[in-house]
Amino acid sequence: MSAVPPSAANEAVHHPPAVESAIKKIFKRVIPLFFVMFVANYMDRVNIGFAKDELSADTGLSAAAFGIGAGVFFIAYALFEVPSNILMERFGPRIWLTRIMISWGVVATAMAFVNSAEMFYVLRFLLGVAEAGFFPAVIYYFSRWLPDSHRGRATSIFLMGSGTATVIVGPVSGALMEMHGLLGHAGWQWMFFIEGIASVVLGFVVYRFLDNSIESADWLTDEEKSGLAATIDAEQAARESKRGSAKVSRWKLLADPQMLLFLWIYFAINVALYAVTFWLPSIVADIGGLSEFQVGLLTSVPWMFAIAAVWISGRISDRMGKRRPLLVTLLLIGGIGTLLAVYVSPWLGLGALCIAAVGFKPASPIFWTIPQNYLDARAAAPGIALINSIGNLGGFVAPTAFGILETTTGSTKGGLVGLTVVGLLAALSVLFVRGGSRNDTMGDAPTTPTGTDAQPTTA
Repeated sequence: MSAVPPSAANEAVHHPPAVESAIKKIFKRVIPLFFVMFVANYMDRVNIGFAKDELSADTGLSAAAFGIGAGVFFIAYALFEVPSNILMERFGPRIWLTRIMISWGVVATAMAFVNSAEMFYVLRFLLGVAEAGFFPAVIYYFSRWLPDSHRGRATSIFLMGSGTATVIVGPVSGALMEMHGLLGHAGWQWMFFIEGIASVVLGFVVYRFLDNSIESADWLTDEEKSGLAATIDAEQAARESKRGSAKVSRWKLLADPQMLLFLWIYFAINVALYAVTFWLPSIVADIGGLSEFQVGLLTSVPWMFAIAAVWISGRISDRMGKRRPLLVTLLLIGGIGTLLAVYVSPWLGLGALCIAAVGFKPASPIFWTIPQNYLDARAAAPGIALINSIGNLGGFVAPTAFGILETTTGSTKGGLVGLTVVGLLAALSVLFVRGGSRNDTMGDAPTTPTGTDAQPTTA
């Protein structure tokens, strides 16, 4: 069964009935599983923002030291991202994603026993090691299970997990923090312990329900398997026909100017997202007179708007097929929101950060549809891992810079101005990206392939 060629950018893509049926099943079975996994993932990554004051008091951390500890996670993540994805190709997504979930859950649970700054740094580093490879493994999984016409929606739903986590993590972490004193333990200890254990349990659920490949999915019919595989293979063949048959090393990905643009844009998006995520609780607390639970509830408000924006932008992206104009618009909206937050009162600042979240949060899933389409399938796993690992260094820069600024100036306003500049520069950079719409995905690629040898290597 042959694939239906991509249509014009502003027209819907229609696939054969068996392919459409397979896609519907994937959206019912696989996408929700990844969504829940990302909720747990993001909660364990950013709940530290709610522990900031109590943890700092108990361990003697300054704002700058806390920022470094929060950010060191991303150093480990960057170092181990590509090796993790090479191992994922060797062991398969089912085993490797299960390993990732259980190991990060164990480390997240161990955060409950931090008693010094040194232990805090070590565990945050180990959390990055354990989690490395999760996000690009899922994005790669989509590239092998879904045609281009549905990846934007799938990626948006998946990334809504992080938005949902930021909505949930506020009230849940706030409630757990109020367990302070129970059985002689601090509230932040209960928060880390309970949320970490939840990820360990979810890891065993993943092993039960996840399949390695289309061929191994017994919940798809033979016709659905063959039709879906043919559609995805046809898209890959079209990419190869545009790029030629030459093979290059994976390490030459860094020589591709488009890859360098991808690295910078995703880095900028992460700087903005993690700065807002890690320091939003502190900004909300500046309102004054709020309990831990109330702070948690208010910090969830911007992310509620962001979830809606992620869903709407994902549908617009797939329907229009044009990714770049939408990504530029979202980055500009995010920059405007952070700039407004500098000049208004704390309550109005919360509203301004809602605008920032509506811009920066959906920018990430829309961005990922571009490299997914640009990269040869044989280079997708290492290419996505490279973008994610280097880009995620923004998660180190953001809390570190904010922490230093707060320590030296007593305010986060300088950091918010910086985020505005980052958002504007990222929006400008998107204008130079190729492969940002369905009908130029396969035509805008360079003649030298961003490919690799057919067989994965460890070199």
